[in-house]
Amino acid sequence: QVQLVESGGGLVKTGGSLRISCAASGLTFSRTNVAWYRQVLGKEREFVAGFAWGGPSKIYADAVRGRFTISRDDTENTMDLQMSNLQPDDTAVYYCNTNPPHDIYWGQGTQVTVSS
Repeated sequence: QVQLVESGGGLVKTGGSLRISCAASGLTFSRTNVAWYRQVLGKEREFVAGFAWGGPSKIYADAVRGRFTISRDDTENTMDLQMSNLQPDDTAVYYCNTNPPHDIYWGQGTQVTVSS
């Protein structure tokens, strides 16, 4: 059974930084396409950043490229998202999942709020 647990969200001012993490059980990040997603209340969940084919290649949404960095710790089987120069539009609940995502894998997410 796969369980994904996100953590590290919080409140930050515009221009600030935050690092969020995803821990997995029942799934090995290095063997799977995994990614970060985010969702604003009332809107569709959107792709933020991910790894291609379990390897080192990273892909980013245009809105975050150059500001966000995805990383993975294969020893700990965790995945992080370092977010810099945060903007109010980055306010959302952030989730990790496979890419493409499996509906049954969605966790609770972690809330990131950027104040203007």
